[in-house]
Amino acid sequence: MKKFNEIAEKRRAGVRLTSAEALYLYEEGDFFALGKLAAEINQKINGETVYYNINRHINPTNICVNQCRFCAYSKQKGEDGAYEQCVADIINEVKDAEDLGIREFHIVGGLHPDWPFEYYLELLQSLKKEHPDIVIKAFTAVEIDYFAKISGLNIPTVFKRLQAVGLQAMPGGGAEIFTPAIREQICPEKISGARWLEIMELAHQSAIPTNATMLYGHVESFADRLDHMEKLRSLQDKTGGFQVFIPLAFHATNTDIRKKGETSAIDDLKTLAIARLYLDNFQHIKAYWVMLGEKIAQLGLLFGVNDLDGTVVKERITHAAGAKSAAGLSEAYIRNAIISAGRKPVERDTFYNPVSGGQHG
Repeated sequence: MKKFNEIAEKRRAGVRLTSAEALYLYEEGDFFALGKLAAEINQKINGETVYYNINRHINPTNICVNQCRFCAYSKQKGEDGAYEQCVADIINEVKDAEDLGIREFHIVGGLHPDWPFEYYLELLQSLKKEHPDIVIKAFTAVEIDYFAKISGLNIPTVFKRLQAVGLQAMPGGGAEIFTPAIREQICPEKISGARWLEIMELAHQSAIPTNATMLYGHVESFADRLDHMEKLRSLQDKTGGFQVFIPLAFHATNTDIRKKGETSAIDDLKTLAIARLYLDNFQHIKAYWVMLGEKIAQLGLLFGVNDLDGTVVKERITHAAGAKSAAGLSEAYIRNAIISAGRKPVERDTFYNPVSGGQHG
């Protein structure tokens, strides 16, 4: 425990951990001591507060020009299970958003081979017209890169056009793992990790706050995970534009990546704790219950986590890969999970501002 204690004292003193120290925590750090340290550091930053939001996922299509090996969601045109929604269908599907108390639309989908950039502009414009007070968090860096290709516009102009019709924030999907050799194995058609980081930097320069993610538990090593986190930490030093880090536990069902089972609860919780300790310039670490399952996500609150995501309402992507979690949760369920863990539930908006009057029973 001597080395662990030295690392713990260093982190308590506010000194940044090296990748070698974080690797030690992964490989040899005591599980319970690690959780306790991450909870202690989180307490200093966020107190007892755990955030959640009332959000709704919108996935316009699963038809995608990319066929990433890790993805169970994407389909080719005409394939069984392929779907696409016109703007009117989506508007109709979310017509009761205000009645449900929804404050955020979270929009991601496949790279449709036939839809022009104008489709996405019309979608955001229509959503904003019908629901002016609901924040639009939309499109991964992968989608933004695709929009630039199909429109012939550069990335800053793509952002400008999207912001003009309602884009206010971006999710963090498409990051997967940055290590080129691993990326080549799981998603060779997808933009590179360097390109993902470049687009996120341009988003931050355009005053668009974004999330950051990491897909783990497939063919990567602990060192690959830490290389990924180091690159995120470095960009955050530069821009400060990432709002939250979300480790995403890989689900193998219906994918082309065969492996034994899913990530273990130990690995999930260790990854959350190490993220809290290593990513010292990220205020928020999220346990994404859709991928972790509700109970492991709740345990994450004792391992440095301060955000449980939200109600989601209708999640399609992870469930296509065999997720056993609910497709959506009630606000009461989320609040109870937080309270049961001895923490204080606080409803937030997309930008981590507490919502006044949002703490309903």
